[in-house]
Amino acid sequence: MSDVKNAEALARRVGESMFAADRASREFMQMELLSCAPGRAVMRMMVRQDMLNGHEICHGGLIFTLADSTFAFACNSYNKVAVAAGCSIEFLKPAQLGDVLTCEGVEQTLQGRHGIYDMRVSNQRGEVIAMFRGKSAQIQGAVIPEAA
Repeated sequence: MSDVKNAEALARRVGESMFAADRASREFMQMELLSCAPGRAVMRMMVRQDMLNGHEICHGGLIFTLADSTFAFACNSYNKVAVAAGCSIEFLKPAQLGDVLTCEGVEQTLQGRHGIYDMRVSNQRGEVIAMFRGKSAQIQGAVIPEAA
């Protein structure tokens, strides 16, 4: 198997392993992990009634959580444990009840232990809801120890 195929297979396994253990994303937020590849991830969630704030739009913290979860899968995709060292979000458009939000995360750079990742959150019409940028820091350990 080629190095690229090995890296893709490992990233998928890392994503599956992390998602199985991620109760916040999987159970509480009811997100779906659509893909996990080297330096990339895609997640999706539907805006439910219990996610609406006092303005009857999706609470910004929940949009942030979708982006932050996607960031986590993207920056851990190499099977090296990585945590957030910092992040920011720009809210561009409100999300409404019933909207299906998809977050696509892409690594911009990875140098040494630090990476920069951009997350684009869009609704089912392709409208960009928010942009998130995260900085990761790799720490000791592997997501799947036997694959390290």
